[in-house]
Amino acid sequence: MTFASSGDTRRNTAFGLGLILRLGAVYLGLIVVDALALFLIYAFVLDGVWELAITVALITLMINVIYLRRGLYAQRWIAPALALMCLMVVFPMVYTVYVSFTNYGDGNLLTKQQVINLLAQDTYLPEGGEVFGWDLYQNDAGDYALWLTDEAEGDAYFFATLGAMAPVTGVAAGADLPERYQGYRRLSRGESLRASGAAQDLVFGADSSPIGIASRRQAGEFAQRYVYQPDEDAVLDRESGALFCATYGVGKDESGAQQKTGQFVSDAGDTLRTGFIAGVGFQNYLRFLTSPAIGGPLARIFLWTVGFALASVVSTFTLGLLFALLLQNSRIPFRKAFRTLLIVPYAIPALISVAIWKGMLNPNLGVISNAIAAFGLEPPPFFIDPGWAKFGILLINLWLGYPYFMLVCSGALAAIPADMYEAAEVDGANWRQKFFGLTLPMLLVAVGPLLIASFTYNFNNFVIVEAYDEGGPPMVEAGTIPAGHTDILISWAFRLAFGGGRGADFGLASAITIVIFLLVAAVTLMQFRLTKGWEETSQNV
Repeated sequence: MTFASSGDTRRNTAFGLGLILRLGAVYLGLIVVDALALFLIYAFVLDGVWELAITVALITLMINVIYLRRGLYAQRWIAPALALMCLMVVFPMVYTVYVSFTNYGDGNLLTKQQVINLLAQDTYLPEGGEVFGWDLYQNDAGDYALWLTDEAEGDAYFFATLGAMAPVTGVAAGADLPERYQGYRRLSRGESLRASGAAQDLVFGADSSPIGIASRRQAGEFAQRYVYQPDEDAVLDRESGALFCATYGVGKDESGAQQKTGQFVSDAGDTLRTGFIAGVGFQNYLRFLTSPAIGGPLARIFLWTVGFALASVVSTFTLGLLFALLLQNSRIPFRKAFRTLLIVPYAIPALISVAIWKGMLNPNLGVISNAIAAFGLEPPPFFIDPGWAKFGILLINLWLGYPYFMLVCSGALAAIPADMYEAAEVDGANWRQKFFGLTLPMLLVAVGPLLIASFTYNFNNFVIVEAYDEGGPPMVEAGTIPAGHTDILISWAFRLAFGGGRGADFGLASAITIVIFLLVAAVTLMQFRLTKGWEETSQNV
């Protein structure tokens, strides 16, 4: 028989106590997370934001499963990162797809429940409702109260706070109003004017007969104007008696006109001031792909987008590779100094570089334009002529992009074995055969994925297009649709969805984003097939 020593007992006790404390900390943390999640879910459901409520519920369920199952112990370390990734990356992607099938935009920014809650705050003065003159009072806590004067009843006075209203006693009709009453101080005329904006949004008196400020001189016994009736899915205007029914989907009304979607519409065709988010099916995609106004510039902008991305990749890679080959030569003096100077464009923020280049290309005061004029030549219209504008953007993008490929190619060239070149020289290969037969195939294997990434980046290079000339010069043939000769798909989509003075159209913008994503994905898959061919070529070298 063996007996545990006192030291073993103490260690076991300490281990058990530590385990209990760790479990207690885990369970306490889960209780806090679950409580916060339930509060957020409840708030989202009340506002009708079901997509966020479902997302928070799924993320909370995932965290609970990870921390409560022993088999998922290793995943506890990455659970916070997974939760943030789902909330910050996955949800926006899924939500963008969802928005592309809705009318989300100016005039339809709120959910239906939020619109109903907003309309419920509107009040009106019913026929026969009492009207008062008012003066504003305020207590030390900052709460407002109204001194109401009923002139129709012989200057009877009432005092209405935020929760109650009672007749005033001890003040004779026609007498001066007291400076203080029940802990409230009467505000001066200037103070009342400054505070009237905040006080006008408040409801005074009892809930059964609320009092609100109607104008600078009058307050009244107001009632709720809009009442939602769930059985009819409509909002009743109690002031006019009109019934505004909710509209969904896409189609035409009885007169053949386009049906208003996501609106409360009356039989007379009137709509309430605020619409709600509703599904519109594939309408946004059809608008983008079939509208004659949009389809006109679409083909030209798409071709320029592909050409811009391809020309940017080829030019920056070529110049970067040229500098990398030159600086690889050990006979060039001050190689490190030259390499440092050539990296400078990569260290300067793109917006600053574009602004500097815009100044240099200015046809009147620019350094480049003045240098061209000094030789007796006409400075090119870099911001007026479509061809020269595109050349200017490509020139600036070349300046911004070549340092990256210079650094990448320098590292890739250093990794190519020198004995391959020695063997090629023994076989009598000249410099051209060595470059195209050895250097370039080996280089493309390492740099190929980066070329694809650069193409994808330039396909959506919104910054340089917007900073250079906002997509200009404008296309005259585009008509009322905002489009420019240097616009790429992403900048044109931005102007199409948010420009032209029509307000924001997030549904259309999301649909265009999905289309651009599909185009980039298709081009990227084609390029991956090309890089696979490069790998096969390098294996034969």
